[in-house]
Amino acid sequence: MFKRFIALVAIPFLCHQVAIAQNNMSTVSKILKNAKEGEVVILKDFLKPDFKKIAYKQSISPGPQFLISDDPEYIRIPEAIAMQEQVAPGAVRLYVYNVNGVKEPNQIPRKINAVIKNLGKENLHLRMLKYSSQAPSTNYFKVGKQGLEDFFKSEESNHVKVIKPGEVVPIDDKMEQQIAKYDELVHGFYEFVVDQPALISVVQTAPENNTAEAFNKIDTIIPFSHVNAGRGIFPVSNYTIVSKDTLDTKSGVQQLIVADGQDDPWITGTIGADKQDAKNAGNYGVLYNTKLKWKSTDGKGLALITWNSRSADNQWCGGMGLTMELFDAQGKKSVNQYPSNQLVTKAAPEAILIKIYKPDPKKEIQEIDFTYSPPGASCLPTPLILVPIDLK
Repeated sequence: MFKRFIALVAIPFLCHQVAIAQNNMSTVSKILKNAKEGEVVILKDFLKPDFKKIAYKQSISPGPQFLISDDPEYIRIPEAIAMQEQVAPGAVRLYVYNVNGVKEPNQIPRKINAVIKNLGKENLHLRMLKYSSQAPSTNYFKVGKQGLEDFFKSEESNHVKVIKPGEVVPIDDKMEQQIAKYDELVHGFYEFVVDQPALISVVQTAPENNTAEAFNKIDTIIPFSHVNAGRGIFPVSNYTIVSKDTLDTKSGVQQLIVADGQDDPWITGTIGADKQDAKNAGNYGVLYNTKLKWKSTDGKGLALITWNSRSADNQWCGGMGLTMELFDAQGKKSVNQYPSNQLVTKAAPEAILIKIYKPDPKKEIQEIDFTYSPPGASCLPTPLILVPIDLK
């Protein structure tokens, strides 16, 4: 009898919980429908890390050899090389993410830049395909967001640097004129082609020095520590992500999780001439070309949102901002920073409305198409959540 009583009580309780959930979804739908794309919205009692995951197929896309310099992130030695890798002729992506960390015996200004040495027997020709260079700053989130926006928007340059055999030159002429004060981040994100084997190094030196000249005098390569994102050269730089199934609005909220180190492992490569194992803990600088098929069998649209799911982890995860490249049904590109109305989103109940996708009555199946790259200075993953919303 007692067990039967418990069961009878549980039925209305469950119905009550379902009603609350339905009412909350109706409220969330209304908020998202009326919100401005790009801005922060407040979604009380909604955001959680365990939304259903979208199953996807992940494949390596053709891309450049990829170098990252973020170990050490803070360069404590006044005159030093923070990363050094040899590249083969072809396309190269280089992500410089280093901070002037000199504080002993005093905090002093430094210059940080990447240089390239021609290891070939003929002139090396360097041509920029993508260029993003930020002034040194302690506003890491702003630098990370703007750096990705400039990278996505940049266009191929017709200018060609000619580098003689054995010659060393700075890669970024703009960065060569910048001085980083203590604790300021130097952020460069480049893609270029070379036609000779080359040695690429990230150098920290005195403000009055030319980094190429300093490179020839510095013999200190900082040992790596396998902290921060990492450093090294990696064979993977681009992924294609395709949903395994066609998403249906009637199936409820679903999320795409990439760059989490679990379902999507960190890319691996090597460090230095002795080819020690390396990993990019965060897949920072990797591009995820993403295509998700969807349909609306109940007439609803989809809102693409994200939030800072890592805010409670530690003091370094207190904010999150990102930049994405979106494509509409005609393939037209737009590049936007998120959030657009403030620097970062901090924690639930804050979320960012990225985009609202409306069902096309002429198409049974549509496609969501965007390029995502893990945002520098933010903790990962940044879940990309699709929320069915009533557009009526």
